[in-house]
Amino acid sequence: MAEVLLFHHAHGLTPGVLAFTGELRRSGHTVHVPDLYEGRTFESLEDGVGYAQEVGFGTLVERGVRAAETLPARLVYAGFSLGVLPAQKLAQTRPGAAGALLFEACAPVEEFGGGWPEGVPVQVHGMDADPFFAGEGDVDAARALVAGAGPGSGDLFLYPGDRHLFTDPGLAGYDAEAAGVLLGRVRGFLDGVGG
Repeated sequence: MAEVLLFHHAHGLTPGVLAFTGELRRSGHTVHVPDLYEGRTFESLEDGVGYAQEVGFGTLVERGVRAAETLPARLVYAGFSLGVLPAQKLAQTRPGAAGALLFEACAPVEEFGGGWPEGVPVQVHGMDADPFFAGEGDVDAARALVAGAGPGSGDLFLYPGDRHLFTDPGLAGYDAEAAGVLLGRVRGFLDGVGG
């Protein structure tokens, strides 16, 4: 089974993120879920992003990097939206990554100093009309990342719709059907890298 370090989105460590974590644990995977917001959660995306800006995106990424320090090198790094930043940085820069799962965001690989590491499988998931993922260039960064990961190492999954954070049942953007498909793909990915 795989060992996963999963980072929450801009609303914080919500019950929905914990529910997703529980699904992966029930599938037999070990999942670590650090709280980058130190106990704070936000009802609105705007308030959560405002808090992230106040703290500093760099500070939040460094909190994510520190969360990995006591864990084994062979991890799957995963993140929802804002949480993609520390997940992607660790997957690209910390030796031994088993894989990466990037949900609803993707940074250009150059953001973290170069190309995608050879042999590290990656899945990127997002809605095809999400104003953040599709409208702000993340989908283009995801296409480039997947192409650079090499044959058979990367997949970009686009779901029909315009919702952001569609996997969190406690948020307005939740889409049960798309979230179920995503969860199935994630389980398959983790089963493949965990053996």
